[in-house]
Amino acid sequence: MPLDLATLRPLPCTPAVSGVLETLAFFRDPDFARSRFERFGDVYETSLLGQRTVFIRGGQAISDLFAQSDAVAGWWPDSVRELLGPLSLANRNGADHKARRRVVGQLFTTAALKRSSPAIVALVDGLAEELLGDQRPVALVPRLRRFAFSVIASTVLGLDPIDREALFMDFEIWCQGLFSVPLTVPGSPFAKARKARKRLLSRLGSVLQKAQAAAASGAPLAAAGLDLLAGGLDEAGLPLADDDVAEQLLLLLFAGYETTASSLSCLLLALLQHPEQLAWLQEELDTLSWPAADGDAVNAFDASRAPRLDAVVQEVLRLTPPVGGFFRRTQQPIALAGVLVPADRVVQVSISASQLHGADPDDLATFRPQRHLDNDETMTLLPFGGGERVCLGKALAELEIRLLAVGLLKQLTLELEPAQDLSLSIIPTPSPKDGLLVRSSHKTFPT
Repeated sequence: MPLDLATLRPLPCTPAVSGVLETLAFFRDPDFARSRFERFGDVYETSLLGQRTVFIRGGQAISDLFAQSDAVAGWWPDSVRELLGPLSLANRNGADHKARRRVVGQLFTTAALKRSSPAIVALVDGLAEELLGDQRPVALVPRLRRFAFSVIASTVLGLDPIDREALFMDFEIWCQGLFSVPLTVPGSPFAKARKARKRLLSRLGSVLQKAQAAAASGAPLAAAGLDLLAGGLDEAGLPLADDDVAEQLLLLLFAGYETTASSLSCLLLALLQHPEQLAWLQEELDTLSWPAADGDAVNAFDASRAPRLDAVVQEVLRLTPPVGGFFRRTQQPIALAGVLVPADRVVQVSISASQLHGADPDDLATFRPQRHLDNDETMTLLPFGGGERVCLGKALAELEIRLLAVGLLKQLTLELEPAQDLSLSIIPTPSPKDGLLVRSSHKTFPT
């Protein structure tokens, strides 16, 4: 539909400043987007390292963006684009993107989640035993990161412990470089991440070859993920090449690990900082069985059976979304909330700012899960992105978060250690700076 230029407002721009200074502020200032939204409105333009970038927030602007999907394409910063690789689903557009998405999406169907859920439950119980076995204060963040990596690496992709451990160390290095300044100076996060990527792809190539050899011999695979990807077809109907599959595996490991580990850490942090909300949730958890009946783990703790748990998860994802925003590039002029955005602009959807924006900002800044039981339709909730590029692993992440919350909180009592820094590091994803130190003990029940 042609744009009615006479009705559209011009795009507000921040004052002409160095793109380098704006970029430094973007990485360092957690209030970067919000402060500029307050000054320039819900749609404004700035410059980040020479790239003209339009920031947007709010339901109207985001809905308008999704409604004009044919006029935009997916986009990532140079650091992300290079470290994910040219064949990665995240760097594809159009029919090419849709073809890869169909293949990768098979890993997250309801049937696939049902196959994975018993192994996730076992990993939750293993983590609970591990925490109980250590009488000293334990940093939860590293344990939760290993847990999240084990879920995606073991239950979805079927990696054995040796491959999993080798991948984990390089994967941590790789993740730290994803949203860094793309400078190849020796010793910089980006330079280290590039080297880690080469090792990761080499290791994933070996894993794929082992899976192909096992399939050729008729041996069953440890998980369906490798089989589905290796058997996938490209947009021309041809089998995916090994290097193509390896880059999709790399994306899957990131999508199913880094963001989920962040959400798990933020969920436990929020509950431990708000004991009254933890007690409110515990009332519901006391009515639920752990583990769930055979074959029922996918649905046993969903919104219909555990509405308070669902409300807590939504509130954590609202206040501390694992990714602060996502990007598109305009291929032609578009209108966002009545503002004309020219072609060839990067548009960043600010998830964090949108989810905290509303008529009562003080209330929206408060951890209050009950708001999600009130059917408040004015809130913007996009923790997994949206539109045709919504996060493929959304269902797995939500299942993993629910299972860990129920499994740990029904078995353990967790207490925060005093005198620790509970503020959040933001890059690459939100995480308590001191690692979330806790003491664990067996849950006791009144007799």
